[in-house]
Amino acid sequence: MNNRKHFKIHVTLLAIVLIVFVWSVIKPSSYLDWLAEVSPGIVAIIVVVCIYNKFRFTTFSYFIIALLSILTFIGGHYTYSEVPLFNWIKEEFHLQRNHYDRFGHFLKGLLAIVIREILLRRTPLTKGAWLTGITISILLAIAAFYEIIEWLSTRISKGSKGAKDFLGMQGDRWDAQWDMFLALLGTILTLLLFTKLHNKLLKKLDKS
Repeated sequence: MNNRKHFKIHVTLLAIVLIVFVWSVIKPSSYLDWLAEVSPGIVAIIVVVCIYNKFRFTTFSYFIIALLSILTFIGGHYTYSEVPLFNWIKEEFHLQRNHYDRFGHFLKGLLAIVIREILLRRTPLTKGAWLTGITISILLAIAAFYEIIEWLSTRISKGSKGAKDFLGMQGDRWDAQWDMFLALLGTILTLLLFTKLHNKLLKKLDKS
């Protein structure tokens, strides 16, 4: 696939993300909660677009960034604890909570590919155990940092409804631990399943 075809795919992904973003901002459940939820996705998209000509990721990484951004926009529109599909799953299977937030934290493990790509292309690290260990550590640090932000939001706002929606605990006192564990599990599975594919894509990128 030549660079022109890659560029068309990247533009298409950006267009899809922007369409979902516009939809998400139309009558969300709470504008304050929407802003808190979608901010990471907005920042990621802005950064990726700004550095596009200087640092171009593999198309696989752009798929991951687009997917995770869309997930945050959907969660921001409904709040993570009220996404309709997962409310239906909750009722259909008699679950105790809406699991959209847990699903999202698990899929955040896909970011391991993006982090791995940055490390391989912008640091002296090479493929191997050190790269894998540092990639997992960085993603766990991101997951833990996000939980700290959620906790601070409830402390600063003194437990307001918006902060509780952002926190999304749904009565589970171990919610933060579950979120970090699922991010770790998603990261490990991502590296096991996609490392070889990612290496091939990086080789093609180097040759192009």
